[in-house]
Amino acid sequence: MPKGFFNVPKALNEPVKSYAPGTPEREQVLKAYKELWNTSIDVPLYIGKEQIKTGNTKTMSAPHDHQHIVGTYHLAEKTHVEKAIAEALEARKAWASLPWEHRASIFLKAAELIAGPYRAKINAATMIAQSKTVHQAEIDAACELIDFLRFNVEFMTQIYQDQPYSPSDVWNRVEYRPLEGFVYAVTPFNFTAIAANLPASAAMMGNTVVWKPSDSQVFSAKVIIDIFKEAGLPDGVINVVFGDPIMITDTVLASPDFAGIHYTGSTFVFKEIWAKIGANIHTYKTYPRIVGETGGKDFILAHPSADPIQVAANSIRGAFEFQGQKCSAASRAYFPKSLWPAIKAEFDKEIPTIKMGSPEDLNNFFTAVIHEGSFDKLVSYIEQAKQDADAEIIFGGGYDKSKGWFVEPTIILTTNPKYKTMETELFGPVLTIYIYEDAEWSSVLKLIDETSEYALTGAVFSEDRYAINEAAKALENAAGNFYINDKPTGAVVGNQPFGGARASGTNDKAGSAQNLLRWVSPRTIKETFVTPVNYRYPFLG
Repeated sequence: MPKGFFNVPKALNEPVKSYAPGTPEREQVLKAYKELWNTSIDVPLYIGKEQIKTGNTKTMSAPHDHQHIVGTYHLAEKTHVEKAIAEALEARKAWASLPWEHRASIFLKAAELIAGPYRAKINAATMIAQSKTVHQAEIDAACELIDFLRFNVEFMTQIYQDQPYSPSDVWNRVEYRPLEGFVYAVTPFNFTAIAANLPASAAMMGNTVVWKPSDSQVFSAKVIIDIFKEAGLPDGVINVVFGDPIMITDTVLASPDFAGIHYTGSTFVFKEIWAKIGANIHTYKTYPRIVGETGGKDFILAHPSADPIQVAANSIRGAFEFQGQKCSAASRAYFPKSLWPAIKAEFDKEIPTIKMGSPEDLNNFFTAVIHEGSFDKLVSYIEQAKQDADAEIIFGGGYDKSKGWFVEPTIILTTNPKYKTMETELFGPVLTIYIYEDAEWSSVLKLIDETSEYALTGAVFSEDRYAINEAAKALENAAGNFYINDKPTGAVVGNQPFGGARASGTNDKAGSAQNLLRWVSPRTIKETFVTPVNYRYPFLG
């Protein structure tokens, strides 16, 4: 067959469409939304070449209208998970040996399908399944997912091109082999792009995968599966199972062929999985790769030199876009006393203009939280804040679950920098603010660093370059993604590799070659052209 050093299409970030009134994309997404809303789907397990309907099902509904059923999905039993593992191992034989350019072509085609014929559908599905506004769906399910697929292909070629030095008498080479075994992908509800990227990035490097999406994201996960299949992904490369997460995980981790986990979700669950892997370590054929992005308690810090209008606008976006359900969402803020009146005046002006309701109404900035469990948790913290002497709700604080899981954008003002909502991840539209004396700037940096177990994202606003430098140094370990004069959300693939450390994960940086390196096991090859025929070295005389 023809050989060559192949150049892949240059990865460029997908432009974000506006969905402004009168644009064709606005009309297309609303049409797709209505079609999906009025059609009930039935989602099977995808194991090898089979689509398995177990008959044990759960329903899917939209968070903003929880009585409206949009479909059902089938739950796996242990035997189905074991079958998925077996199919992944069987598929690996052909997939791992497939030339890299053919793997690349599949995922590049998937990117083009999303950019074109599937764009409205995957955005509409994300609006329904996860209650994202059209803008949040566009930057996630369309643009970020397209970027992941395109840039990962480019990163893959960069990895393969990284080769060692060879003198004239030796040829040194490095092969980037897929892991020996299969990879387990566990994905969250909040980003359709993450749900696709976690199995796809491992598969792109030649691995086969058992994928368990979040129960709250199955509706849009079905669109991802359809796209991958249309792009030509072979059967068994990515096997999809739904159901009891503990049973599925325990079954996967009991396999000697378990080679790695690609995870995004809660910190507690990730630690439990890590502990189970440790307990099973003598079972495995190889040391598993453990890659996870978990929780966050992300901060905004304003210096007295900051622009209060910028601080307020980016606090609203950072805390309340997608109802605060981004791992990177701003959930604690530190504002200087001198700026607080001006910042609060901006909040007074802007927050009442936030419209809340169904994402089908494109005038809404804000919709529902993901499910009743999230709703109840958020309500408990809001109600507690109403009772506590060291906390005051100054905006929002209302909620209603009669139709959807709606919690108002809420701001808590506290006099206690270690107040529980300054430390605890809520994963919802609640921002807690602490006002510090201007002269306490340097001590506040230490306070921010020590307040939370997490270290995912953080932002500093200042016009003073010395203050920015001081903050960047003092908060070096407090955030894996650090923002200067910007909100702490919205990392772009190929621009800001994403991930944090401490209790926020292993910091393997999704959206970069660093992440893909976790899914290969390099083999060094040394070929000597003129082989010695005598054991004696010159020093022997």
